[in-house]
Amino acid sequence: MPSRSTTTAVRPHPELAATLDRLAPRPADPYADIEATRSGFRQLMAPLMPAHDPRVTVRELTIPGPDGNSLDVQVLRPAGAEGILPGVLYLHGGGFAYGELDGPSPMARNACVAAGAVVVNVHYRLAPEHRYPAGVEDCYATLEWMAAAAGELGIDRERIAVTGASAGGNLSAAVCLMARDRQGPRIAFQCLLTPCLDDRDRTASRRRIGDPRIINGVGIARTWDTYLGPGRGPDTPAYAAPARAADLAGLPPAYVLTCGLDPLRDEGLEYARRLMEADVPVEVKDVPGAWHFFEAYAPESDLARRTTDHWLTALRAALT
Repeated sequence: MPSRSTTTAVRPHPELAATLDRLAPRPADPYADIEATRSGFRQLMAPLMPAHDPRVTVRELTIPGPDGNSLDVQVLRPAGAEGILPGVLYLHGGGFAYGELDGPSPMARNACVAAGAVVVNVHYRLAPEHRYPAGVEDCYATLEWMAAAAGELGIDRERIAVTGASAGGNLSAAVCLMARDRQGPRIAFQCLLTPCLDDRDRTASRRRIGDPRIINGVGIARTWDTYLGPGRGPDTPAYAAPARAADLAGLPPAYVLTCGLDPLRDEGLEYARRLMEADVPVEVKDVPGAWHFFEAYAPESDLARRTTDHWLTALRAALT
């Protein structure tokens, strides 16, 4: 394994410098006390979670899972919208182990409104209680249900996108691979936001980003240990780590968002390059000076708003 740099200094975007200065160091292993991490994430997101969002209507449903389990889903629809709409399968992030919220996340609600789409937000099984492949199989089962129930849900089956950030970006990419390989439902677009794609710890950004105040390379290694198990070997399946897929041909058009201070930046850019080489249409957006999930820490910054508007515009354009 390449040696890691001991340098932890980073140069944030000027809009984010004061926010970064206020951040305390993260736990060296955020998965050691997973309940504390889950609670901390809910506290971080609480200011962004209004009790009621008049822009959307929300239905709570339970659907069959792939292993005899049941899955809770929330179906969002733009308030007042009628007729058949495009669909979005939203897969939340959180290192495959946290990130689940009681209500639909701001990202799911924003996608619903901006894209004028029916959004399905699934509560997939989480690690470490449920390691790979439980979570990704739950997500694929939700895609199949979503396509089968398109008429009931008011969804255009030919205009279904998948999107998610971080681990959700991984799951979105993996679901696209699974749908292609299994001749499953057609996916019109994949919107991969700062995706976690490669378990092999082989990029410069994974080694370079070591600031303990933000998600760093060591933290990403802990994420993979939690998702795959501490005894993970060299033969990780592509449905767990999509960067390992030998062939990316035939996948849906893609949007890939990366951040300059994100240890995942280089694997996101590499995946985008490989998609292009496979003749898959790709739009890439990189945000210099921003760290992983910076929007939650500086939601009122112009940079966060511009970044969010950029991927929502791409999602809307792909579905219209």
